[in-house]
Amino acid sequence: MSGKSKFVDYEPLSRPKRSRPKADISLEPFRPTKSKAAEPAPDHFAERSATPPAASAIESTTLKPWIKRGHGASYLGIFLFTILVFLRPYELLPSLSWLSKGAFWTALITLLIFIPTQLGLESNLTYRPREVNLVLLLLVVAALSIPLATDPGRAMNSIIDYIKVVMMFIVMINVLRSDGRLKAILLLVLSISFFLAIVAINDYRLGNLGLQGMRIEGVIGGLFENPNDLALHLVTMVPLAGALFLVSRNPVGKLFYALCFVLMIGACVATFSRGGFIGLMASLGVIAWRLAGRNRSMLVVALPILLVLFFALAPGGYGARVFSGSQDNGSASARMDDLKRSLFVAARHPVLGVGFDNYAIYSNRNLATHNAYTQVASEIGLGGLILYVMFILTPLGQLRQIERETIEQKGRYFYLSLGLEASIVGYMVCSFFASVAFLWYLYYLVAYGICVRRLYEVDTNKKLVVEKKKRPADVS
Repeated sequence: MSGKSKFVDYEPLSRPKRSRPKADISLEPFRPTKSKAAEPAPDHFAERSATPPAASAIESTTLKPWIKRGHGASYLGIFLFTILVFLRPYELLPSLSWLSKGAFWTALITLLIFIPTQLGLESNLTYRPREVNLVLLLLVVAALSIPLATDPGRAMNSIIDYIKVVMMFIVMINVLRSDGRLKAILLLVLSISFFLAIVAINDYRLGNLGLQGMRIEGVIGGLFENPNDLALHLVTMVPLAGALFLVSRNPVGKLFYALCFVLMIGACVATFSRGGFIGLMASLGVIAWRLAGRNRSMLVVALPILLVLFFALAPGGYGARVFSGSQDNGSASARMDDLKRSLFVAARHPVLGVGFDNYAIYSNRNLATHNAYTQVASEIGLGGLILYVMFILTPLGQLRQIERETIEQKGRYFYLSLGLEASIVGYMVCSFFASVAFLWYLYYLVAYGICVRRLYEVDTNKKLVVEKKKRPADVS
């Protein structure tokens, strides 16, 4: 077929579920034998069944233009939604206060565009990797906890926000289907993080310590107001900046990513977050260990030296803060108290917990668990905890597989997979000190990972097709 029959902004990455054949489909284009009548060769992503090509949602060339461009509009919605959730411009500029409900309306409009588009293009509501099944099961378990919750009204109000997280996550994994879109959304989030890092460092330099007069506060509320949450976000962004630095060939791009990498590490230090420090060391350790290859023995010697230099260059009191639990008016002891209590609550309510967002009722100080894992276990039960951990580990295994397959070439997929693996590891460590299981941090990272995996699979399949086409000519 000519290029005119292809979709404007849409390239199918999976077959429609309802027409998926039971047997595997060869990637080699169909060639008729002498004993059969010649038939047109189908697209290698399409099925070879009795269904006429015109009836296939993917191959149809009669779809209306708005359906062809629908995922482009959905992507624009995700882009705007990310700006409103991460940057919160209405807090920076009072004149934009009318945007305070913008995230909700943007999410709603995006869903209204996405659903008919997805049905028209692929005849299903979503691509269904294991991560989607796990997050939907996690949502079901959270919903089941509401009737038995200590405060059902509180649980119901909170789960509405979580439904928004899940829905936008599903939209993301379906519309982030090209290198350009992935790069644009990563550049957006890194730019916001770059801004947050500069403000954090400047606030520390000027002594603008808002939290009990001892630590900085984030310039933006919501996800980044608390310094520990800000540190968690920066920890997950540092490896991505490093990966994009290694992937980029543009000198200006390399300079920007290098500045992001350095400044975000500096901002993480400026937060004086103990969890942020441990998560940063874990994520950077993953990158160093993977890149060291056969020189890992030298790395074991170099790491302690680098750690000493890190603390030597850090601000005064940073080492004492990291290794001491006596500061912040006993915050460490309070966190330990809630950690123990959340474990006790989880053990007493193992099936469906005490209800979504209900742990604070059981806290001695009306606080959160300060631990994402005990947050899930105490609020929606041990089954929910298993689903949550599987949701984190599944993309890690897939990214690690890509790294093994591309380690010789060390191209863009290797570095992107490595950066995302380190980011998720950093989240896993930092979330041990924060109640963030149902917030946006993790779900964006997993969506990036799914996008990288799908693009890698498509590129690999295309290369196989090209190689098989060349094979007969090579033999002759």
